[in-house]
Amino acid sequence: MKAGSVQDQQETKQYKVFPILFAMLLSGFIGLFGETALNVALTPLMGLLEVGPTTIQWLTTGYLLVLGILVPVSGMLLQWFSTRQLFTTSLIFSIAGTLVAAIAPSFEILLVARVLQAVGTALLLPLMFNTILVIFPIEKRGAAMGLIGLVIMFAPASGPSISGLILANLSWHWIFWISLPFFIISLVCGLLFLPNISNLTKPKIDVLSIVLSTLGFGGIVYGFSSAGGHGDSGGGWTSPIVVATLVIGVLSLLLFSIRQLRMKQPMMDLRAFKYPMFTVGLILIFLCMMMMLSSMLILPMYLQQGMAVTALTAGLVLLPGSLLNGFLSPVMGRLFDKFGPKWLVIIGLAIVTVVLFMYTGITPTTTLGKIITLHVFMMVGISMIMMPAQTNGLNQLPPDFYPHGTAIMNTLQQVSGAIGTAVAVSILSAGQTRFLSGVTDPESPENQLAGFTSGVQNAFIFAMVLAIIGLIISLFVKRVKVGAQQGQQGPMH
Repeated sequence: MKAGSVQDQQETKQYKVFPILFAMLLSGFIGLFGETALNVALTPLMGLLEVGPTTIQWLTTGYLLVLGILVPVSGMLLQWFSTRQLFTTSLIFSIAGTLVAAIAPSFEILLVARVLQAVGTALLLPLMFNTILVIFPIEKRGAAMGLIGLVIMFAPASGPSISGLILANLSWHWIFWISLPFFIISLVCGLLFLPNISNLTKPKIDVLSIVLSTLGFGGIVYGFSSAGGHGDSGGGWTSPIVVATLVIGVLSLLLFSIRQLRMKQPMMDLRAFKYPMFTVGLILIFLCMMMMLSSMLILPMYLQQGMAVTALTAGLVLLPGSLLNGFLSPVMGRLFDKFGPKWLVIIGLAIVTVVLFMYTGITPTTTLGKIITLHVFMMVGISMIMMPAQTNGLNQLPPDFYPHGTAIMNTLQQVSGAIGTAVAVSILSAGQTRFLSGVTDPESPENQLAGFTSGVQNAFIFAMVLAIIGLIISLFVKRVKVGAQQGQQGPMH
């Protein structure tokens, strides 16, 4: 066994790790930056492209929908196509989408561009995880996954701030023109240095699994996104389309799960859930993404509508926390390699719970300094949860489960984002309506502001409850003891 592990490590050292990481992380960063970069621009784009709030929302919903549909299939794609083929394809889609968006004259063409961009990002994310799991030995994996954490957390968080700066000086097209050269650099770097590292098993393609996965994940992402759309664009939970898509989504997922468990070569191997730390890690990431993305939506909304600051100021308020979160992710990775996940995750969730409790008292008179401080602490807490939970979970899987484990994790991250933001916005508007129904003059600006504040406080109570559930679950986290032999072993008992 020992000889095998030494051999494994020697094989690991043959990879040109730095250029491979550079190509993957740079393209991943720009891809995920694009996920949120347009959020700040949606309001001006309505006027420029002459569309309403329900229509403009599709620039975000459409992007999330493509991710929700394609990421589950990625586990199978990783077993069918070589690393270089998938990387090149994902970059070509990203470059094409970014170029089309940069010159888009109308809403329809911009939407097509967003779909092309999303295809590129959906192919790249699982490939990035899978590559790191293969090229790094297990004792160095925490630090490497920390770098992925930097990209996954910092890129979407910095999107609104960077695009706010761009919009203050240039037209919205420049959000895409500035991204384009980075994609081209990544593609060249990948073509020069990225070897084929995946083990191609070419499992039988099961069309029914793909259809069920598409209807299931697509239905849930679309249903939640429509129900909790921003402002007037929300379909509301009672809308027939929302109810129908959610029902179709849930039923399709149920059939998809039953089918996967019965197949010899499933598209997404759900037997990964037999590994207890993988499942615990997955639940923690799901809760963490819901908390983070719902508060990242609610906070800028409140800063702009409740506290009357500009989009650029709102972006800058969130920047210190987002920056710190990005830089701390690799640090947490090294701490994870040294001390394991348990205390990092527990302390992180305790910090997030306290911060969300403080946020439930937010009012228009809360100082920006206090909001910046709370946001910094929250992002520190989140960096302590995400990477350790993720790496510990994936470490327990045998190598042949890596494509499936990364596909499951990435899929649930996309779905949790859609669910978290939708539920938070629904709670916000329900709280606002409830408050205004109890006052004599609901139209007065004071009552409108008080109602909005009440709704925002309720949304933070929802996020705090998620944090408390996470804190209880974190008590069950155990460090995965992995010897060289774990590669072939079954679940840890």
